[in-house]
Amino acid sequence: MSKTQEGHADAVDAVVEAWQRERPDLDLDAIAVAGRLGRLTLLLAPAQETVFATFGLQKGEFDVLASLRRSGDPYTLRPSQLSATLMLTRAGMTNRLDRLEAAGLVERTLDPEDRRSFRVRLTDKGYATVEDAMTAHTANVTQLLSALSEKQLGTLDGLLRILLRDLEP
Repeated sequence: MSKTQEGHADAVDAVVEAWQRERPDLDLDAIAVAGRLGRLTLLLAPAQETVFATFGLQKGEFDVLASLRRSGDPYTLRPSQLSATLMLTRAGMTNRLDRLEAAGLVERTLDPEDRRSFRVRLTDKGYATVEDAMTAHTANVTQLLSALSEKQLGTLDGLLRILLRDLEP
């Protein structure tokens, strides 16, 4: 939304205006949207990390616990399933799993169907941690986006869904 639609300028408007002055031949509407999405990501990430830190977690560790939790009982997945879900290399996943296992939040056991592979399961402590962290995370994100009405939030969600559907492989 341009500053004329909202009635006030932001940091992205200053960048766009400078480019319009220097390159009036360019249509910068998409640049403005991408700039705002980037700034929003930079502003939301630390606010979310703060919540995860209260549970002794980094965002990536929360993501692993959340993936296991939403997989349903018995809250068990193969590392390859976790890697695919989180778009993470196997080496990156191994590092996260090492930290979570050391904290007593997950356990790795041999896969009974393929003894060359492991399964990762939430421990009782991991289950309790992700339950509490997800509750706090949901409240935090709801608060962070509270400047939008329910209708605006739905519209934004729909628009972002369209962009992701077009951009994701």
